Amino acid sequence: MCEHHTLKRSVAMLGESLQGMPVQNGMAEVLRAATSARAESRRAPAGRRKLWELEEKYHCPVVGTCFDLDELKKLTRRNGYTGQHHEPYELHLEAVSLSMSRNPASEFMHRRLEKKYAMQIRAFDPARTDADILQLWKQHLRRGEVAGAVWAALTHRAAGSTTRHAVYADLHMLSHQVGAGQAADLRRQQWLEHELAEARAQAAREAARHARERLWANERMQALQAAVATATLRADSELRARLKALESDAALADKDRRLQALDDELAHLRKVAAQVARLETENTRLLREYDEIRGERDALERLWTDEAAAPACGATCRACPGQLAGRCVLCVGGRTPLLQQYRKLAERLGIRLIHHDGGREEALSRLPHLLSASDAVICPTDCVSHPAYYQLKKHCKQAGKPCVLVNRSGVASFAAALTRLAEGEGQTEGV
Repeated sequence: MCEHHTLKRSVAMLGESLQGMPVQNGMAEVLRAATSARAESRRAPAGRRKLWELEEKYHCPVVGTCFDLDELKKLTRRNGYTGQHHEPYELHLEAVSLSMSRNPASEFMHRRLEKKYAMQIRAFDPARTDADILQLWKQHLRRGEVAGAVWAALTHRAAGSTTRHAVYADLHMLSHQVGAGQAADLRRQQWLEHELAEARAQAAREAARHARERLWANERMQALQAAVATATLRADSELRARLKALESDAALADKDRRLQALDDELAHLRKVAAQVARLETENTRLLREYDEIRGERDALERLWTDEAAAPACGATCRACPGQLAGRCVLCVGGRTPLLQQYRKLAERLGIRLIHHDGGREEALSRLPHLLSASDAVICPTDCVSHPAYYQLKKHCKQAGKPCVLVNRSGVASFAAALTRLAEGEGQTEGV
């Protein structure tokens, strides 16, 4: 059923329901409505009325005007239909009955109406008084937009009894007009024709403005093209003059000589820069080796003096080599002919030195046992196999055991390693 036929049926029903109403009761109802309207306009509560909160007489016009037949069928399928046939009038009565109290069906109907007429609801939202709502209703009525305006006006919280009754009365009187649907459609058509005429006039004005803008743009483009052409001719003339001067033999020869001189100078500067970089790198390396060798020399001198063998501090300070007395130190790698010198240095500090050649002749299977039995590890990295090197690094990192890696396997380097261990500088992380 289309909205037009639904509206005719609903307003006809409203007319039948009001025919038997006494005049005195009608006047009393109008007076009561006017009194309650004044009170409600002062309160102007927030929010919107629910479908089941409307007075009983409004349910029939709301359901008949705001729902079409397909929507009523969907409603009855969702919430159960008690009638024998899906006749339009029976569907209407069933929906009106369900809408009068709060239940799943009335809640579904309310949500459907809120969604369906959201645009009309937004149009009525700014209204704050009865007069505002009544004015908006009249505007929609003149345009033939009845269904959405009925719902928005009746459920607006600011709408008093007088305003709701006025909407109801207009809807009722609309049912007595011959061809009410055609009249509404005609008013709608007239309003749309007026809007179309306004839109066409606006489109004509916009088209004229765009034509003027295109004309102005074309004129600007022509001016720019002329300016570009002039600048191009001037630049072409200047370039031709410079090219003619450059093509002379003297100018070309002078240019070649200067370019060659610049190339030679650039090549020389690059060689000098590369040589300076190499010298700086070498100087940095030599300074680093010098500092290491000087440190190894100082450590060796301290260990071979009587002060190192019998420290005056009683081997209690952090920097005293005597702190290693009684400790077991494992040396992995190094030069075998210097092993006796390594042992003599260790003995002067009271250290028990054990040795593994780093896998050159001894089996690597002995290395885990020696690592576990030692308190610290020294490894000259220039005389050790790769498997032994990585094995001791992994063990020391996992066990948190001090480990000193030295670049050379000389006696002085070994003495410096013992000194670093005594000073607590053995690596336990990042080995």
